[in-house]
Amino acid sequence: MDLHSKIFVAGHRGLVGSAVLRRLQAEGFTHIITRTHAELDLTDSSAVTEFFEAERPEYVFLAAAKVGGIHANRTYPADFIRENLLIQTHVIHAAWSTGCRKLLFLGSSCIYPRLAPQPMREEYLLGGPLESTNQGYAIAKIAGILMCQAYRKQYGLPSICLMPTNLYGPNDNFDLETSHVLPALIRKFHLARRAAQGDWEGILRDETRFGPIPADFLACLAAIARDRGHNTPPKPYADRIHSSARGSSTSVPAVILWGTGSPRREFLHVDDLADACLYFMRHYEGEEIINVGVGKDASIREMAEMVREVVGFDGEVEFDPSMPDGTPRKLLDVSRLEKLGWRARIPLKEGIRSTYHWYLQQL
Repeated sequence: MDLHSKIFVAGHRGLVGSAVLRRLQAEGFTHIITRTHAELDLTDSSAVTEFFEAERPEYVFLAAAKVGGIHANRTYPADFIRENLLIQTHVIHAAWSTGCRKLLFLGSSCIYPRLAPQPMREEYLLGGPLESTNQGYAIAKIAGILMCQAYRKQYGLPSICLMPTNLYGPNDNFDLETSHVLPALIRKFHLARRAAQGDWEGILRDETRFGPIPADFLACLAAIARDRGHNTPPKPYADRIHSSARGSSTSVPAVILWGTGSPRREFLHVDDLADACLYFMRHYEGEEIINVGVGKDASIREMAEMVREVVGFDGEVEFDPSMPDGTPRKLLDVSRLEKLGWRARIPLKEGIRSTYHWYLQQL
């Protein structure tokens, strides 16, 4: 791959795709192809075929996917399995049929069994039952891996598969109904800080930019504001709080987080993943999947404390054990990754701080 190669970044507006695009641009690549969803629906077979036949990209970074946290995966399991299967099936087949020189497929650490030994080695794939809360997404990603390997075996498609751990960074999804845990923590603590200051205008700006605030969490914000001696929320917010079935039970002056706080998670900054994607696109030709992580984890409770410190919220935090925890622990074994010459560089707290700085710039 040289600086003039034709490169298609599928999903360039998402968390991963935008980081890959930034990295390619920084490296000086001159022929990067992108399409928005409005311009190219990757779930449409005919549209994908037409695009690949017209553009004939030499290299493909398949970062497009439907993603979300526990709530989204539990609520929309059919959407997660259907859309991801369609996207990767169409792109992988079109890449092969138009002579793509190399395709990079991005999976996820959720492909491993729910109770896999920790840290999770690549060999644990298909070794046991999956976590039920994101089973549809995981099965779609497993199918993508097997499809890449099958197209390699039957048709000779040069493809590689990376399995990143939990990701965070600029352009993440901060919608509290569909986001992953770390962006949700950043937004919740930011909103709580605004509530502690009585800044309902700041909360409105945040909602305008990052999406609706659930009524039960609005109740928590109102309670935090009252506890600090500030006015009650303006009428539209007050009406939404009173209409919430859970509002009265969650109106405590604290940030309420799902679960027990005990599950442990590993987090990788998306700029590190983009660096890994470019590194392995250049230097790896193998069929075996590769875990991409940092090899260290922390409990959700520890993560919450870290984010609270970075954001600057000095109030209380409570966990709701009636809500699901998800997989007890997800830590990747990164020995294969490091043997192949790559290692993550961005420390977690530094990454959270830079992500929060990006978040503030959007308001």
